[in-house]
Amino acid sequence: MRQAENSPTPGGTLHTWRSGCRQFAVQVLRGQAQVVFLPSVWAGLVLAVAMFAAGWRYGLYALAGTAVGTATSRLLGADRERVTVGLEGFNACLTALCFAVFLGAGHLSTALLAAVGCVVVTVVTAAVVNLLGTWNLPSLTLPYCLLASAMTTAAPGFQRIWHHGEGLAALTHPATGSTSLGFTDLWHGFFTGFAEVFFMPQWYVGALVLAALLVASRTAAAVACVGSVVGILSGWALGAPAAQVADGTMGYNAILVALALCGVFLEAGTRTLAYAVAGAFTATVATSAMAAVFAPSGGHTFTWPFVLTTFAFLAAARSFPGLRTPAPEPSAPEPVREGALSARPPAAQAP
Repeated sequence: MRQAENSPTPGGTLHTWRSGCRQFAVQVLRGQAQVVFLPSVWAGLVLAVAMFAAGWRYGLYALAGTAVGTATSRLLGADRERVTVGLEGFNACLTALCFAVFLGAGHLSTALLAAVGCVVVTVVTAAVVNLLGTWNLPSLTLPYCLLASAMTTAAPGFQRIWHHGEGLAALTHPATGSTSLGFTDLWHGFFTGFAEVFFMPQWYVGALVLAALLVASRTAAAVACVGSVVGILSGWALGAPAAQVADGTMGYNAILVALALCGVFLEAGTRTLAYAVAGAFTATVATSAMAAVFAPSGGHTFTWPFVLTTFAFLAAARSFPGLRTPAPEPSAPEPVREGALSARPPAAQAP
């Protein structure tokens, strides 16, 4: 009788299962929101809506990719705090979307390869975190960039996964086309820069991404808007074709750099905002440089400009006392600080 009394009841087991599912769902949504440095469930929900607005397949790839990455990290026993705040999911989210966009979302081979890619990028994330931890630098989207570059370069060599005929390799050439920006180019470029963070070309998807930032933090949204404007103005001032400004190419890396350098890894303030503007300008220039570097091999720019620029500016910040850098907490492998822009969720959102 005692054994029967102490054994778990069906109702208790069901409650535990439901609680586990809710916790996992929260981790997945936070993982999707961490693409733009937000550990917010509500931001993750808005971003999920944004991906489905771009196309139901892309919405599924984004959520499923984040789920696979999160589940893999849990299965392998990754740091619990990283899993909880979504740091083990965002690279998998971008990896899945990358495979869908470049290999074709409607192919079974793409879905299978994306699932494998999300597992692999989780392992690569752990390696990158451990390596960069020596210099106290965050992993950012470096794991995804490494895998995405390898995929786009190698995929044309495999007939069962490449469905586009010609490869992506191309020689670089000087920019052509009008550099005169109209009002439509400006507002399209402003919003599409947000969408291009997730590979999407629709301005309304970018508006939803900005809405997700607003839901989580008005400061983050304001800084991101500054980054988008800097990217547009930098591209125009340097003579980028209007088409590249309008399609978001000049803006998405600048947005990510601005967020990283003003409020996430450096405390938000007047000096760090100016520092972030300089970083956003640098990332815009680096976008064209990376495109020229990767084009002959069939690679793609991805968020390499954001990663390299942020690494350089964060490493340099240690020599500038005027830029306050929050000390990393012992339990978090990446530099974080408490607040709306930190990688730690507010207490109210904790599962």
